[in-house]
Amino acid sequence: MKSHKTILITGGAGFIGTNAAERFIQKGVKPIILDNLSRKGSEINLKYLEEKYSGKFEFLKADVRHDFDKLSEAVRRSSVVLHLAAQVAVTTSVANPREDFEINALGTFNLLEAARLARNRPFVIYSSTNKVYGEMKRAKTIEEEQRYRFLEYPHGISEDQPLDFHSPYGCSKGAADQYVRDYQRLYGIPSVVFRQSCIYGQRQFGVEDQGWVAWFIIAAILDKPITIYGNGKQVRDLLYIDDLIDAYELAIANQDKVAGQIYNMGGGPENTLSLLEFLGKLKTILGSEPKYNFSAIRPGDQPIYVSDIRKFGEYLGFSPKVSVERGIAKLIGWINENRGVIEPIFD
Repeated sequence: MKSHKTILITGGAGFIGTNAAERFIQKGVKPIILDNLSRKGSEINLKYLEEKYSGKFEFLKADVRHDFDKLSEAVRRSSVVLHLAAQVAVTTSVANPREDFEINALGTFNLLEAARLARNRPFVIYSSTNKVYGEMKRAKTIEEEQRYRFLEYPHGISEDQPLDFHSPYGCSKGAADQYVRDYQRLYGIPSVVFRQSCIYGQRQFGVEDQGWVAWFIIAAILDKPITIYGNGKQVRDLLYIDDLIDAYELAIANQDKVAGQIYNMGGGPENTLSLLEFLGKLKTILGSEPKYNFSAIRPGDQPIYVSDIRKFGEYLGFSPKVSVERGIAKLIGWINENRGVIEPIFD
């Protein structure tokens, strides 16, 4: 990555944002981190960056919903925008759909308007979600002892899957997803959309509603109960954070090639786990069975989602390097090393 690039990371004190900021700093880039610090753990992540990389990044406390002037000024100074600021939980969107809309849809619209009005035309990477595909009822599944399996789709779900915004979260992220695409077509704002599956890794303060991989590990280590919504056979593909940042870097280095494209981004068929399988792995690794109970399945939950990542792989040679087993071990190590910081958050 060329050192002269200025990168704005919205939601930059969050899980993905902190990891991205650290990677870019290590590459000689001084990122602008924009965050309103509303999410649990964001202040801890910011403190980590300040202690380790003092003077090597700029922090801007701002909200993408309200602080258009601050956002615009940061966009004007940036050649790349990594837009991660978001409300990230389906359950929260159901409880407070207006806030979900304002953060995800309006916040992204504000960012795009800032980019449209700027002379520098920054390259925008938008972090979307597999939830834009909804329940995917036409994707038939088979129920096995420990997991669901697709009857078809051996490579997972491709970008050709019809959109079906099944929840307020799906609607707000999906609307933003399409706005990003159309601002490329109508106004020439170079952009790429990543529809991300389950991303996990260090600096993730996962909770029950979002970040389930980290939450399961945190709960198991802290001896807290886990609620399984449904029968636990739901399957997801998992992508370790380092691999996701690799994908972002590839996109930045190949802007002309990827501009205007949408990519499904996850671990793919080689990196899948059901909830029950994951609990079994934790029992083996930790030496004791996590506490868990079952509850009714949540609205809009996909019985199985696996990303077909061949399109991005064929374009740029991307494939995940960190296996599920190695990624889980790395995350367990990080949680154990930082237990003193993590435990008070969940008390």
